[in-house]
Amino acid sequence: MADLKQFAEQLVNLTVKEVNELATILKDEYGIEPAAAAVVVAAGGGDAAAEEQTEFTVVLKDAGASKLGVVKAVKELTGLGLKEAKDLVDSTPANVKEGVSKDEAEGLKKALEEAGAVVELK
Repeated sequence: MADLKQFAEQLVNLTVKEVNELATILKDEYGIEPAAAAVVVAAGGGDAAAEEQTEFTVVLKDAGASKLGVVKAVKELTGLGLKEAKDLVDSTPANVKEGVSKDEAEGLKKALEEAGAVVELK
């Protein structure tokens, strides 16, 4: 049974290139169509995909048309001084906050977008 568990772990950790190679081998040597192989690999890969990201970085991509409003929002949301907030907005793309929770990141994104900024979460 331990061999099957090890095999399953190997399947879950395959790269895209390795999955394609496996599909080719299964088709050419064993007559198994790639769609069937993809289902097997996708089922195994679901566990790895279930791991949810817990820390996010809020990235200011562009200040948009209302730069002053974005500077004010950055100042309020980060606690930076006015000059520091302006410098951050002027240096886009720039990280507004790093290592924040999903809820905090989404709140920051919403507030900055309401001020007119283009924001991305990483």
